[in-house]
Amino acid sequence: MTHKPHRRETIVRLIREHGFMPVEALARELGVTPQTVRRDIGSLCHAGLLRRYHGGAALGEAAQNGGLPLQKSLRPNGTSPLAERIAAQIPDGASLFVGIGATMEAAAAALAQSRSSLRIITNNIHVAALLSGRSDYTVIITSGVVRPADGGITGVATVDFINQFKADYAILGAAVAEDDGSLLDYDYKEVCVMRAMMANARTRCLAIGCGTPDRTALVRMGSVTEFDCVFAACPPAAPVAAMLADAGIPCHIAGQ
Repeated sequence: MTHKPHRRETIVRLIREHGFMPVEALARELGVTPQTVRRDIGSLCHAGLLRRYHGGAALGEAAQNGGLPLQKSLRPNGTSPLAERIAAQIPDGASLFVGIGATMEAAAAALAQSRSSLRIITNNIHVAALLSGRSDYTVIITSGVVRPADGGITGVATVDFINQFKADYAILGAAVAEDDGSLLDYDYKEVCVMRAMMANARTRCLAIGCGTPDRTALVRMGSVTEFDCVFAACPPAAPVAAMLADAGIPCHIAGQ
């Protein structure tokens, strides 16, 4: 069974992708009982993230406004054990690329609470908003086209912008880590931006969640072995863990 915060994030993501999902379909996708899904939907409706309909749910107003409300609703104080583990590995005074997604936004919140004098280049308007209040930070937001769904900035102009910089770290997330180490995501333009960040970072950090791989993630981002360190919400699948160990890539598990 998936952890509750990750499960609820997955419910919102699936409903965002499909517009509406029946309770039974969500239960099959998540490998939990319909009763568990109904409880999760009830909590998400109370937070304004979903609207309940007979037999299922659709997006609520808060989730339609992008990733930041979801992050704040599902993670107390805007952070998580995974985000705090990521922030702990970033030294004061570092420069870093920060990508798109609720995990990246939680990591930004954790950085703001624990690190000083950072220089951040991001294609995530929510990350920029979170960090711009720190007077000792330099926050650079990329050019490109803003996606209304999550505040992510993508496109050819974004890639060109990122290629003008060299940063100490890139903090990126992947939607799916398959058993052969392949990393997949949903949006080709977003993946192109992440690949540019990887190419222009001295140390590449990957954040991965847990749960059932999503077959709608079709775009190849790369392999887990292209990263210098991995942060996981729960222990990765045995083949992935073995691959990381063989390559000497540290894998930091949230909460451990």
